Amino acid sequence: MTKPLVIAVDGPAASGKGTLATKLAVHFNLPHLDTGALYRGTALAVLRAGIDPANEAACARLAAALDTSMLDDDALRTEEVGQTASIISAHPQVRAALLQLQRDFAAQPGGVVLDGRDIGTVICPEATVKFFVEASVDVRAKRRFLQLQARGEKVDYEKVLADLAARDARDTQRAAAPLLAAPDAITLQTDSMNAEQVLAAALALIPSRA
Repeated sequence: MTKPLVIAVDGPAASGKGTLATKLAVHFNLPHLDTGALYRGTALAVLRAGIDPANEAACARLAAALDTSMLDDDALRTEEVGQTASIISAHPQVRAALLQLQRDFAAQPGGVVLDGRDIGTVICPEATVKFFVEASVDVRAKRRFLQLQARGEKVDYEKVLADLAARDARDTQRAAAPLLAAPDAITLQTDSMNAEQVLAAALALIPSRA
């Protein structure tokens, strides 16, 4: 029996990891999970409940009871939710509450694509192929700024840049599952690449690693 193709895509915010994961899932006809949406969904629940994001136990309870049907809510893509998700994702209890859901998804027999910040290191350390997608914070800030503008949000570029830098610091410095490339991950530097070029680069590397 052919081994299932499990593709892990990690990277910082606005690096292009979600776009790459989506395109890979379509190309290989595999289920895709944006694991960041789980944290954004929890963050949205936290905000709607009026809970302090610093309250780890309360946030973890909401994570454990997360209604996955809300992962399609447009509100998940707002900056407020993104910033809150970055805060609560540093809580070990929140990460533990969402861990099994992610591993259950990854265990599907036909293969899967998952993207996030700890897929190759924690969620799927035995993934068939691991990518770490990165770009400079300036490039990522410009991408995020344009995305938010396209959604009709009033945004300030300098604030977007500062928020991304702060999020990077939280993601890389947290004690629980920090953002870092797995030792066997393939790094894709996307500063000068568009989405199709990133996909082409990834596809060219998969046959030799799968």
